Amino acid sequence: MNHLTTITASLAILLLSGCAGDITSMAQQSQQLHDLRDHDQDGVIEARERCNDTQQGAKVDNYGCGAIKPINERRELKVLFANDSHFLDPRYYDQLEELAMFMRQYPKTQVTIEGHCSKVGSHAHNLALSQNRANAVTAILTQEFGIAPDRLKAIGYSFDRPVDPTHSIRAHQRNRRVIAEVIGEDTTADMRWTIYSVDKHIR
Repeated sequence: MNHLTTITASLAILLLSGCAGDITSMAQQSQQLHDLRDHDQDGVIEARERCNDTQQGAKVDNYGCGAIKPINERRELKVLFANDSHFLDPRYYDQLEELAMFMRQYPKTQVTIEGHCSKVGSHAHNLALSQNRANAVTAILTQEFGIAPDRLKAIGYSFDRPVDPTHSIRAHQRNRRVIAEVIGEDTTADMRWTIYSVDKHIR
């Protein structure tokens, strides 16, 4: 009888230990093994992240690493001038400040400011007007935001480089613009955003 009791007790212990092992195994399997959070908010979970310092807003690959490109881009500035004037209203300085901040961040960049006009009036008049507007922009970048003059160039193109060669009102609006062309030896993140604007009121 004692022998049977011993066998029964041993079986019970084995069964209980087996159940405990199963419970422990199940608990281990239910634990989260990977970090599914996205700390830098680039759309890639931490478990797959290889580049935690990617610039906010940059395009990234499947491992959260941003694409890098040489700096060579053109931006149409949101700067408006009064009709037949090259006076730059201070309310547009924030647009130039953004450009200046970019240039300070990448000190090997150079910027060419292009002035463009619509085909209204003489070529000579628009050439002078477009040059004066480009000069006004570079002057503010230097005087107000401390960008060295040797990093800036101003060119007026009159109406020689239209984006729309027709003579509609819409074409004149599109062709009245100021472009900042940024080039340099630096590299920057390939960003998702672009800047585009149309001046509706200037010649």
